[in-house]
Amino acid sequence: MRAREWSLLVLLSVLWGGSFFFAKVAIGELQPLTVVFARVALAAVALTLVLSLTGRSLFRSGVPWPSFIAMGLLNNVIPFSLIFWGQTQIASGLASILNATTPLFTLVVAHLLTHEEKIDGTKAIALLAGFAGVALLIGPDLLIGDDSGFTGQIACLAAALSYAFAGVYGRRFQAMGVPPMQAAAGQVTASAMLILPIMLIVDRPWELASPPSAVVWAALAGLALLSTALAYVLYFRILAAAGATNLLLVTFLVPVTAILLGAAFLGERLELRQFAGMALIGLGLAAIDGRILVRLRAAK
Repeated sequence: MRAREWSLLVLLSVLWGGSFFFAKVAIGELQPLTVVFARVALAAVALTLVLSLTGRSLFRSGVPWPSFIAMGLLNNVIPFSLIFWGQTQIASGLASILNATTPLFTLVVAHLLTHEEKIDGTKAIALLAGFAGVALLIGPDLLIGDDSGFTGQIACLAAALSYAFAGVYGRRFQAMGVPPMQAAAGQVTASAMLILPIMLIVDRPWELASPPSAVVWAALAGLALLSTALAYVLYFRILAAAGATNLLLVTFLVPVTAILLGAAFLGERLELRQFAGMALIGLGLAAIDGRILVRLRAAK
C-alpha cells in the first residue's frame, strides 16, 4: 500500500477503536438499544445526505431493500446490540479484543457457506491460535464463576460471529451492482427501521430520570458520524484502492485505539492474561493475512 492508504487505514482503526469508547460513555446514561438506534439513525441521515449530494437516492425503484434489511440485521442491529450490552459488563478494551475475532469466525462461516473459501492448513493454524487466545481471555472467568464477565464476553463473541455472517452475505452487493456507498446507506437505514420499535418497547427512553448530558450527546454524535458514517466512507475507499486483504490489517489496530482510550479516559486496566490472549488472536490474524509467512519463506 502507498502512504495514503496506510494513513487511511490508521485513521479507520482510530474511528472504529473509538466506537468502543464512545459506546462506553453513552451506555453510562442510556440503555444499549437506545444507543444502537442513535448510532444507526444518525449515520443513516448523514449517508443519505451524502448520496443525495452525488445525485443518488435509496428511495427509487429497484433498490434491494430485502438485502439491505438482512445486511442491517447481521451487520448492525445484532452485533451493535450485543457489543453495547456486553460493554455494560466488561471493559471497552476487552470488548474490542473479542471483536477482533471476526476474521476467525469469517473463516469458519465462509468454509461452511461458500465453495471457494475453504479452510487449509495455514487457516487451521490461524483458527487454533486465535481461539486459544479467546480461551485464555474468557476461561478464567468461567472457572471462577464470574458470570458478569463471562456473559459480557460471550455477547461480544456472538457479535463477532454475526459480523462474520454479514461479511459473507454482503458480497452479493457487488454482484448485484449496488455501489458501496448505497450499500452502506441502505443497511444503516434499514437498521434504524428495524431497531426503532424494539428500542421503544424494551428501553422506553421517555422514562429516563433526566435528559442525557452534553457528554453523552457528544459521544452519540461521535459514534454515529465518525465511527459509523465516516468510517464506512473510508472502509469502502480503502477496499477499492488496496483490496480486502490489506483492509484486514485494520483488525490488528482497532484494539490498540480502544485500549488506549479506555485507559486514558475511563480508567480501564486490562490484565496481563488479556494482553496475552490478544497476542494469540493477533497471531491468528497474522496467519490469515499471510504476509508474514510469505516474507519468512522468501527470506530462506
